[in-house]
Amino acid sequence: MLRGLGRSPSSGKGRGWGRKPAARVLWILPPLIALALFFLYPFALVVRQADGYSEIFRQSAFREALWNTVTIAAGATVGALVLGFALALVIAFVPFPGAKALSRFIDIFLAFPSFLITLALLFVYGSRGMANGLWTDATGAGDGPFDFLHTPWGVLLAEVTYFTPLVMRPLLAAFSQVETAQLEAAASLGARAPRIVRQVILPEALPALAAGGSLVLVMCLNEFGIVLFTGAKGVTTLPMLVYSKAILDGDYTGACVVAVVNVALSVALYGLYRLLVTGKPGASGKEGARRARA
Repeated sequence: MLRGLGRSPSSGKGRGWGRKPAARVLWILPPLIALALFFLYPFALVVRQADGYSEIFRQSAFREALWNTVTIAAGATVGALVLGFALALVIAFVPFPGAKALSRFIDIFLAFPSFLITLALLFVYGSRGMANGLWTDATGAGDGPFDFLHTPWGVLLAEVTYFTPLVMRPLLAAFSQVETAQLEAAASLGARAPRIVRQVILPEALPALAAGGSLVLVMCLNEFGIVLFTGAKGVTTLPMLVYSKAILDGDYTGACVVAVVNVALSVALYGLYRLLVTGKPGASGKEGARRARA
């Protein structure tokens, strides 16, 4: 059957896509139904229940949550980009024992739940964690100096730690395509490592950085588990505000309003990314379709 689907409709053999429009509908209908049932319909219910936007927008809690969400997401994205680029650069171009094993571990790390990373940081830097324990044992002080996990800095550290592999994975794929002859030619002409990175490696890595950074930004905007498990005082993001209004206050209408704003913000940022990368929305999709047909 697959062989017949792949034949050209003009050849008169098999059942090509162009010969049977009804057959195309039968192939497209099941995923459309699944999408409508499991995503579009629940989202439509949320939009329908959302009411009183102006009242929610006037609340200081909403404005503070919006500010926290944007600033933490932006800071975590910048941190993940810088750390991910540095680590991927070392793994790809600095030979050391265990580099391949570390690269494979990144794939496993991506499967970890976010709260697990936060819990690990609590064991290390929490008020009763290992770092404070070593300090109190060494100095005899009652408390240790590390008390930042319950602040916005703790949330930022946890998100950078968790989302950095999302930047490293596309970077490692991009670095694998860099010709070693280019690096050797630049070195032979007297270029030092920082200049080689800036003029040879970085231009090749920009698309991967854009892809990884946009993904991290959208994920941070919608992150809930890290903020909840750090227990950061006074740090309320939009997902946390949805939880607070729906579960703690019973204000489902207000929770729906905040959820719609969160979704709109994520979609707007993704649209901006597509606009910056492709030059105009849908350009890369059309080009990809032309390559597929070719």
